[in-house]
Amino acid sequence: MIDGRVGGPVSLRDVEALVATKLDAGPLGYFAGGAGDERTLADNEAAFARLQLLPRVLVDVSAVDTATTVLGTPISMPVIVAPVALQRMAHPDGEPGMARAAAAAGTLMCVSTLATATAREVAEAAPGAPRWFQLYVLRDRGVTHALVDEAVDCGYRALVVTVDAPRAGRRERDLRTGFAVPPGIDMPGVSAAAGHSVGLTPADFFSLVDASLSWKDLEALVEAVEIPVLVKGIHTAADARLAIAHGAAGIVVSNHGGRQLDGVPAGIDLLEDVVQEVAGDVEVLVDGGVRRGTDVLKALALGARAVLVGRPLLWGLAWDGEAGARWVLETLRAELELDLMLLGAATPAQVVRAHVR
Repeated sequence: MIDGRVGGPVSLRDVEALVATKLDAGPLGYFAGGAGDERTLADNEAAFARLQLLPRVLVDVSAVDTATTVLGTPISMPVIVAPVALQRMAHPDGEPGMARAAAAAGTLMCVSTLATATAREVAEAAPGAPRWFQLYVLRDRGVTHALVDEAVDCGYRALVVTVDAPRAGRRERDLRTGFAVPPGIDMPGVSAAAGHSVGLTPADFFSLVDASLSWKDLEALVEAVEIPVLVKGIHTAADARLAIAHGAAGIVVSNHGGRQLDGVPAGIDLLEDVVQEVAGDVEVLVDGGVRRGTDVLKALALGARAVLVGRPLLWGLAWDGEAGARWVLETLRAELELDLMLLGAATPAQVVRAHVR
């Protein structure tokens, strides 16, 4: 485990800076980049800075506890590992290393369809730890069903269906570098759909995604599996309500890390409208731009049950493998514990709307 010794990173941003000179231009641009002019990518972080916390004082915070639950699963903090593709492109530890880091930190990992390990390999890396599986619904329904069946068989506790990416956004960093998945990096699920395992570009993969997906397809998926299905990529209150009407057990407010339609609002700016529409019917999560424990507090105050964190954990993995990813999670938890105390809330459940403006 990496300590906080002098000369080492102190914050998540420090780790990002370390990685900027470590990864090749293609992988770095793929992980760091967004769509178009990257306005939404930048605003995901800037939106948190526009929110201000309002601490309450003379509150007993002598015993702060960061733990919470998501869909009934206990986790050590309201921070979940977001589904990030191609993790072995960042470090040989890849998704199995990320799974071990999440398990050691006591939280939940969401594994991407575009993982460089099978769902079973990730499950075997951290037996007993809670996991969700992120699903792109592919035109080849046989491959889609095989991905789902494997996840269910391996004990994944929920499916997270991404619905904001019928095609890849225009990610110009990838166009400039000519990015393609390097030889030797395999994505087992994608390989099965494409019929080959090397040389895929983002556009190649998204040509396999079913762009005709509808609410009826979501409902059919919900009926076909015995685990909860969350919908990831919700921007509007109206779509949140439709998701619930068609069986969704949870909502993830997300603009795909600014990688799809540029110019949409930051996730944190969309959150409260969705939470008010949902009105407690299902749990709501949010991703995009979380870099501090204080960002987590702001999301909780606006009604999120938890946040998903992607790029910072990928930077941790790229920096020092499993140990680096765990450092990021433990740093976020340490920040959150202190931030809760200074806010005047002993637990995540005590963070309310009056704590933010």
